[in-house]
Amino acid sequence: MGNRIVLNTDVPEGKINKNIYGHFAEHLGRCIYEGIWVGEDSPIPNTNGIRNDVLEALRKINIPVLRWPGGCFADEYHWKDGVGPRGDRKRMVNTHWGGVVESNHFGTHEFMMLCDLLEAEPYICGNVGSGTVQEMAEWVEYMTFDGESPMANWRVENGQEDPWKLKYFGVGNENWGCGGNMRPQYYADLYRRYQTYVRNYGGNQIYKIAGGANIDDYTWTEVLMGEAAQFMDGLSLHYYTIPGDFWKGKGSALNFEESEWDITMLKALYIEELIKKHATIMDKYDPEKRIGLIVDEWGTWFDVEPGTNPGFLYQQNTIRDALVAGVSLNIFNNHSDRVQMANIAQTVNVLQAMVLTEGENMILTPTYHVFDMYKVHQDAEKLSIKVESDHIALDGQNFPQIHTSASLSKDGTVNISLCNLDKQEQATLELDIRGGTYSDISGVILTAHAMNEHNTFEQPENVKPENFTDFQSKEEGLTVKLPAMSVVMLSLKA
Repeated sequence: MGNRIVLNTDVPEGKINKNIYGHFAEHLGRCIYEGIWVGEDSPIPNTNGIRNDVLEALRKINIPVLRWPGGCFADEYHWKDGVGPRGDRKRMVNTHWGGVVESNHFGTHEFMMLCDLLEAEPYICGNVGSGTVQEMAEWVEYMTFDGESPMANWRVENGQEDPWKLKYFGVGNENWGCGGNMRPQYYADLYRRYQTYVRNYGGNQIYKIAGGANIDDYTWTEVLMGEAAQFMDGLSLHYYTIPGDFWKGKGSALNFEESEWDITMLKALYIEELIKKHATIMDKYDPEKRIGLIVDEWGTWFDVEPGTNPGFLYQQNTIRDALVAGVSLNIFNNHSDRVQMANIAQTVNVLQAMVLTEGENMILTPTYHVFDMYKVHQDAEKLSIKVESDHIALDGQNFPQIHTSASLSKDGTVNISLCNLDKQEQATLELDIRGGTYSDISGVILTAHAMNEHNTFEQPENVKPENFTDFQSKEEGLTVKLPAMSVVMLSLKA
């Protein structure tokens, strides 16, 4: 077939919500403690307890929204245990993740401070599984009420005079599983009840997110939309890319066969089918697309690194992860009419992390670099793009070698993200550019020599972006040569 892309730079197709580039930080393993929070007395340089190196790295990729405190942890988290003097805060056992003691030193005030430092919107997930309606209602009051009330007064006593702005609030998490093992009809009724008391105080307007389906549970989406659509602004979807079997062995993050590369790419692409099918159900009840599909947990999930706590979900991050990130973000961009937020799991030291820390040291992962390259798509206009691609065969199935999305930024720059999913072969691509003439063309590439190449604390720059120049202008566009297993961002200016 050959690889050919037709890009219409004068055919915008709606805004790509910047929140597609959101993140997720759960009280899990070393994500919060050691990864983000070290405390004011730590020898590791910090700002009010937030470690500076991680803060600086995350600022650079323009995190638009951060989800917290879980995840499964959210439905055993009682927010009142995490406010007030830290020495007086209630300690608890994190039963979901490693059975470790949770100090509650990182709570609502610390999280809101982190979001302020990152200039990110907070997205808080409330406790439906083991919490009460009153507890959830009082948390919203504590954070957002500007006036005289028990919770607002308590917030002031704890050092926060003004209420915070809180836009995003999730009413429960994975209530089909760790959040209560509920049936969709039961959760739909609970959602209707709990969200009633997630109130808007003053000028604060909350975007309420209902707990959505596990992967391909379309019945869940049908029931939730049929019973509670009028009470929600968003509906979540969780999907992880796992090359192996979830319970018997997910596969190694580093030591994998060539066939596992292809399986991983095929499974990463599967999220597009999930989005289409869930969106079709949503369209039946919400044809105006008022309700956003919120993919607030996604990413690769492999077996933990040998010798680490299995409950900490610590895994290395290779060029394979970078391709999964690039493909996933392209898919979210291309379905931005319905996908209004996505939150990669997770920000630091857990699953498909942006950064890894070890004591005072920190490294950036290949996935981090993809987010840095793709940040130009945030709030840009999606552009019409048509792709013809060679395919890669795998056990009777096949998937495209080339995957892409494109957008037009506010300053008139056209940005095209290109992924070559082939682990061995270069791809020659004919890119036809219509609707404009562009003379200033530049590129950035992330690639590697081996399919498990990654960054280490000893060699932190094994995989890093480089300038990309392997393209030639032609009468109607460009001829581009994409190395195997590469992510490329082309930027075109008039």
